[in-house]
Amino acid sequence: MIWAWIGFSFFLIIMLAIDGHVVNRSKYSAHRSMRHALLWTLVWVAMALLFNFIFWRYLLATTSAKFANEQALNFLTGYIIEKSLSIDNLFVFYMVFHQLRIPLAYQQRVFSYGIWSAVVLRLLLILMGSWLVAHFHWALSVMGVFLFATGIKTLLVHEDERDLSLSKFSHWTKKFFRATHEFHGKRFFIKKNKLLYVTPLFIALIFIEFSDIVFALDSIPAIFAITTDPFIVWTSNIFAILGLRALYFLLAGMIKRFDVLKYAIALILIFVGLKMLIMPWVAISVGVSLCIIASILLLFTVYAYVKY
Repeated sequence: MIWAWIGFSFFLIIMLAIDGHVVNRSKYSAHRSMRHALLWTLVWVAMALLFNFIFWRYLLATTSAKFANEQALNFLTGYIIEKSLSIDNLFVFYMVFHQLRIPLAYQQRVFSYGIWSAVVLRLLLILMGSWLVAHFHWALSVMGVFLFATGIKTLLVHEDERDLSLSKFSHWTKKFFRATHEFHGKRFFIKKNKLLYVTPLFIALIFIEFSDIVFALDSIPAIFAITTDPFIVWTSNIFAILGLRALYFLLAGMIKRFDVLKYAIALILIFVGLKMLIMPWVAISVGVSLCIIASILLLFTVYAYVKY
């Protein structure tokens, strides 16, 4: 199976390079960027489905039909979970860019670094999570409690948009970095009077990286409720990340709908958490899980479009 990891890693590098190249060449008018984002969102979803089909055909030829069907269903369910949980992460991205007044053209540079670091971070967390589950089965119950509590908090606690300049994290960055309020193109650092200063673009990158760490702690445990196969956990996470940039620019034009979709995310976290907690006594099949998660997403997506 090592060849599959190596082959997918090469595929990942190529796709990230293509994604960055295509997006950087696009025009940034509001109408064109929305249309462009929708197109690439559909492209990345189609590629994830194509990968799952190829993966299924390979397993079908080398193993049993039952195992091939189970693994393909695990990937699809995991991919949908990761894609849905990324919506909450994108809201934080929007808040950071909006409050720091990062121009649309400069946001791409922050995304490029953020996506590459997210890939490395998730790989480390997946390997760590796989090791914990393999050696300490009760770790799944701990993850379940964490996800359930996070879902309840998201469902019940209404949080207004925070002023990032008043956050503890912002005070920490100001304490350790000399910051300038002006943009200097796409540069993260500048020199003034022989002293090194960071630009607002670098501050935005720090916020994005920190938020990605926080949200990875939700998304990685969630998929372990579906499968503990590291390769499926890894590939489903990566395909969700590959479409993150395009999905952001698509959803940024529909920001009001985030308030509705966050309840869908909360319910998914609660369901996944419960599934992990009752796993020793009640086994919920992946097919049932997929139907429940897809129904929640469909219901709240339709409601969001009707409401707005």
